[in-house]
Amino acid sequence: MRRSIDDHPFDPSEDPTVAEDPDLTPVSWAVAISDDYDDGEARVVLTVEEIGRAGAGLVAHLTPQIARRLRIALRDGLREVGADPGP
Repeated sequence: MRRSIDDHPFDPSEDPTVAEDPDLTPVSWAVAISDDYDDGEARVVLTVEEIGRAGAGLVAHLTPQIARRLRIALRDGLREVGADPGP
């Protein structure tokens, strides 16, 4: 089983700083779930790809424990930049 959860292609209008800086790489991301593993356990699949290079990105296969750790790190990062981390 594989199911897409969400994805976000880079939009230059959302962050012109990244779009215009030649030292920064605009990327898209996608989150899915999959249980296509030898142990049959479901994992969260995070794909990050450079714009214009579909299929050449990095894919992380995260156990629930590691996915929760990433969620906490993103929440903490939002707090550090003064943004509301949400629920």
